Amino acid sequence: MSGSENISWQQVVAQYQIPHRWRAIWQLVNTFIPYAGLWYLMVQSLEISYALTLALSVVAGGLLVRIFIIFHDCGHGSFFKSQKANGFWGYITGVLILTPGYHWWHKHAQHHATSGDLDSRGIGDVWTMTVQEYLAASRWTRIKYRISRHPICLFVIGPPILFFILHRIPWKKSGPRAMHSVHWTNVGILAVAVAMGLLIGLKAYLVILLPVICIAAAAGVWLFYVQHQFEGVYWERREQWDYLSEALHGSSFYKLPRVLQWFTGNIGFHHIHHLSPRIPNYYLERCHYETGLFKDVKPVTLLSSLKSLRFTLWDEENHQLVGFNYLKRFAVPHPGAL
Repeated sequence: MSGSENISWQQVVAQYQIPHRWRAIWQLVNTFIPYAGLWYLMVQSLEISYALTLALSVVAGGLLVRIFIIFHDCGHGSFFKSQKANGFWGYITGVLILTPGYHWWHKHAQHHATSGDLDSRGIGDVWTMTVQEYLAASRWTRIKYRISRHPICLFVIGPPILFFILHRIPWKKSGPRAMHSVHWTNVGILAVAVAMGLLIGLKAYLVILLPVICIAAAAGVWLFYVQHQFEGVYWERREQWDYLSEALHGSSFYKLPRVLQWFTGNIGFHHIHHLSPRIPNYYLERCHYETGLFKDVKPVTLLSSLKSLRFTLWDEENHQLVGFNYLKRFAVPHPGAL
């Protein structure tokens, strides 16, 4: 890619990179007030039916996904122009979603720097092996990999473990700032639990919190999965890896129904987000439709995204994601077979 092309796309997105204070404030208002209102309704519903509580928790989980997007933008320094404001709201939202700010933001920045690079897998991404790596792997590694790629593990078991347990522990390579964010987030979570326990009772707090977090976590992991595991995705070895190609073709344009787009904070426009993480979520849609740079980006629909469930391996020879059935041509037995 030439220097002039670099300047061209940077100039295209530059006008959308300036945070807008009132848009950010309005997003806080139209997210936090409904979320607090749903908590009030869920507390009241416990006296009527827990089934009603669970029904309300689905909507609350959707709002928690939206809160996560605000947290995510704060980490990129794109939600507010003021970095103090980003730090403050990043902490508040981090406590609500059980995620330590600087600890998660550090790993997420590495994800942005290495996404689509086959030589830099393993940080902030879904474990994905190439066909040849799988063929050369031990039986035990194949078993672990198949378990990790099963939808129940990916979207049911894994997300609660990630948010309730793994986010409570500093990453072994974390610096002091990231480690402190884990500890202070844990303090904030404990303080909220104590306050809510005194206000509504610890049991009531937990039976509401658990389904809300599990729903939001599962939805969030699904979104992240589809953002980089879809038909036609771009992955290359480091020497061939290209930033613009990765953004436009290695990160999906997940075209969701309008209501789901709202709950997910426009993060379906992930190709734009990877092109420029400095664009706040409330400008992603405008950037996509107001410029011609993205007219050839093929959308992934809600229906077509279900195909991603069968993608488990990267075929380097044909540059495509494939499923385990693809291995039949290599006469590879199931790892559990004798």
